Amino acid sequence: MAPHMAEWDEKEIFPVETMRKAAQLGFGGIYVKPDVGGSGLSRLDTSIIFEALSTGCTSTTAYMSIHNMCVWMIDTFGNEEQRHRFCPSLCSMEKFASYCLTEPGSGSDAASLLTSAQRKGDTYVLNGSKAFISGGGDTDVYVVMCRTGGPGPKGISCLVLEKGTPGLSFGKKEKKVGWNSQPTRAVIFEDCVVPVGNRLGAEGQGFSIAMKGLNGGRINIASCSLGAAHASVLLAQEHLTVRKQFGEPLANNQYLRFGLAEMATRLVAARLMVRNAARALQEGREDAAVLCSMAKLFATDECFAICNQALQMHGGYGYLKDYAVQQFVRDIRVHQILEGTNEVMRMIVARNLLQG
Repeated sequence: MAPHMAEWDEKEIFPVETMRKAAQLGFGGIYVKPDVGGSGLSRLDTSIIFEALSTGCTSTTAYMSIHNMCVWMIDTFGNEEQRHRFCPSLCSMEKFASYCLTEPGSGSDAASLLTSAQRKGDTYVLNGSKAFISGGGDTDVYVVMCRTGGPGPKGISCLVLEKGTPGLSFGKKEKKVGWNSQPTRAVIFEDCVVPVGNRLGAEGQGFSIAMKGLNGGRINIASCSLGAAHASVLLAQEHLTVRKQFGEPLANNQYLRFGLAEMATRLVAARLMVRNAARALQEGREDAAVLCSMAKLFATDECFAICNQALQMHGGYGYLKDYAVQQFVRDIRVHQILEGTNEVMRMIVARNLLQG
């Protein structure tokens, strides 16, 4: 991916064929069960894979992480018919998936979502809209959180929609600071008729499904941040060695040497925190959710700071699009916002510490 990263960013190319090649290596359903085409690997394996891929293109890897989260949700909470209907084509990335939770009026307060699904016989009639949907309009399968009951989290259910469903449409393609190799659009539902057979789990289980998906999603996006920071440290290392000022390489400047050492140390600390949370999630530990929140908070904050410091070490060159470091800074910035803002991560951690 690395040789194409800048072009995909500049031309806003969604690299479908490249991702399908990744799927041939098993990266379309990394932690999905093998009987439906998944690789059956662990959350720790997944973190390592996404970090490595992200050094090549953070934006594309981040989309792949969201796709994997959606496939896992269908694999885990779907019945056997649903698993075998949806997962094989998603694991091969013949088809692509989008996760639809956020709405124009409900971001961090996800439990207040308004998209409604009215039961009519053996169907639901879906109305409402979702905002900031990665892959929206270009993807084939939409995992949608919607309100089938009363207010609050217990009134939310999870439906799977396919592109081409009458009444399903999309907003304009958003112009973003980063993440330009994946399209982002609003997803709009106008009297969409969805079979009851497309509901994952029971009515009212949707919010729980969404949050369990996001625990893994937070590890995934933190792992993408690790890859961007790792690549940025290597770019800074190279630049300090090659660039000369005051008659000697920048690498001879003790301030910059210490800065590079601190960047590498913070990267390793963040990596260990993410790997620990991934292991806890895999083992189903009671503290897994809070460790995922801690890891997402720490890694995305630290890794953005590392990328930003790497850009600073490049001086004016770091601000040119000919130099990859600026793209890592732009692509990684949104990781502190999505999959639960870092402010919400602090709320989750604090609630865990203070409850009871």
